[in-house]
Amino acid sequence: MPMVICIIPARYGSSRLPGKPLADVAGKPLIQWVYEKARASSLIRETWVATDDRRIFDAVQSFGGKALMTTGEYLSGTDRIADAALEIPGDIICNLQGDEPGIHPETLDQTIRALLDNPDFHVSTAMVGIQSEKDYRSPAVVKVVCTPDGTALFFSRSPIPSLVRAGNNTEWEGFFGFKHLGLYVFRRETLLAFPKMKPGFLERLEQLEQLRFMENGYRIRVVQTVHDSVGVDTPEDLEELRAEFQKGI
Repeated sequence: MPMVICIIPARYGSSRLPGKPLADVAGKPLIQWVYEKARASSLIRETWVATDDRRIFDAVQSFGGKALMTTGEYLSGTDRIADAALEIPGDIICNLQGDEPGIHPETLDQTIRALLDNPDFHVSTAMVGIQSEKDYRSPAVVKVVCTPDGTALFFSRSPIPSLVRAGNNTEWEGFFGFKHLGLYVFRRETLLAFPKMKPGFLERLEQLEQLRFMENGYRIRVVQTVHDSVGVDTPEDLEELRAEFQKGI
């Protein structure tokens, strides 16, 4: 059985919500909720937080987690994960975003299993059905289209697939495509190759780092989950999350 590890990138200097990994949510820092979701996976052997800030490092250690300081200049979270992976042994590496406390452990296991069971793929990720036209049209919600067997064709901030010609066809009633979740699973050699690849035209245009793999010929397997997860990017997102936890969700 390949060794599966999870590395959670956590920056302090978010432009829209500085210090968000340490934001209090129901008595715990946000990063602890994410860490505990990773630990609830049945396939992940070890979980680490890769951070650029001593405050986050100390907070993770205070709740008994494993943390690693990263000191480079990174263009993306994947670059940070690749750097951290040089110091952490593991065959399959799960990259769980540090602002995704709503990720479901079942989604983690589905996505990891997709890579374990499909040796022809280099990366796996997850998607969930979009429930509203507002999200479908929002550039903040990343959309994905894939083949019937789950091979990723494209990721975009634009509304894809286009529903312009769907008209009043009842076949497409209530369909708004699929949202990409902030979760990646890599083979070790694929992840370590990432920082050496130059960002391509599509990645630079969309500002989506997963397109770098596709532009360099790597195959991404996408699994569909029923469990949505909303990232925390703004103070408003944080307040909504706190309200949800107060309801016991």
